Amino acid sequence: MAVLTMVEAIHQALEQEMERDERVMVLGEDVGKLGGVFRATDGLQRRFGEPRVLDMPLAEAAIVGASVGLAMSGMRPVAEMQFLGFAQQAFHQIGGQLARYAFRSQGRFPMQVTIRAPFGGGVRTPELHSDALEAQFVQCPGLKVVMPASAYDAKGLLLEAMRDPDPVLFCEPLRGYRLVKGEVPEGDYTVPFGKARIARDGSDVTLIAWSAAVQLCERAAEAAEEEGISCRVLDLRTLVPLDVEALATCAEQTGRVVVVHEAPYTGGFGAEVIATIQEEAFYSLEAPIARVTAPDTPYPLAGVEEYYIPSVELVLAAVRRTLAP
Repeated sequence: MAVLTMVEAIHQALEQEMERDERVMVLGEDVGKLGGVFRATDGLQRRFGEPRVLDMPLAEAAIVGASVGLAMSGMRPVAEMQFLGFAQQAFHQIGGQLARYAFRSQGRFPMQVTIRAPFGGGVRTPELHSDALEAQFVQCPGLKVVMPASAYDAKGLLLEAMRDPDPVLFCEPLRGYRLVKGEVPEGDYTVPFGKARIARDGSDVTLIAWSAAVQLCERAAEAAEEEGISCRVLDLRTLVPLDVEALATCAEQTGRVVVVHEAPYTGGFGAEVIATIQEEAFYSLEAPIARVTAPDTPYPLAGVEEYYIPSVELVLAAVRRTLAP
């Protein structure tokens, strides 16, 4: 075991998988010579050569479109969107081509493509850099959506993504790149999709989150403990596939649920989580399910983003509401 930051764990996964499988290649803006704006691909071009670590133009649709062609030719590309917000410029390629090509070709052309995309607030980015758009891509049947919250999961889920026969959108929390650290095995391992983890156990209320919101919920749970409230924190890990069993079990065991995410309120993936729990565990609920999200406005200027994204205080207030008589 080594203690790695999340970005170091991601780099290690890329390097080890490129060493293991010569079909794996990396492409994106500044991923080669520069090594990525966050250095996730640092040194990979020097080690594996320009044909396998390719700098692309400032054209997200071209990056994804090239990945589709590479996958059809037998390669296993890992495409980087510099930020998830920029992926809207490639939505027609992701939803209309990448996600459905295996279906359209009756399985003749599986799309073994991984799209890496950092996102999330708390790091003072310019416009379009922090937007949490994961729910938009959940609406692309055929695309798996992965949201790691720890360094261990970042490596294990990325290795799983690169080996999965289906296309995967792998969303990486900007705030966690260097702030989140943990023990990570140096060797090969994978974390299966569709298996949520209990990040912290508790009995009064379940906090459900993914990506950087998991650490937020853990801090809120610590604060709630000082008030005598026991909070369980469930990290979904993947949105597609979704661990329905874990959602139902946690709702049944605690009877109260709060869902937390950085995306805007309306149409966020939290709505899908709530609908699933309503279908699977309605009669176990002792209070309405609460949501803590960003408001239905565009992402604000960096100086006021702390008033936009969820906070410990907002999560605590939601927890108290679910426990109110």
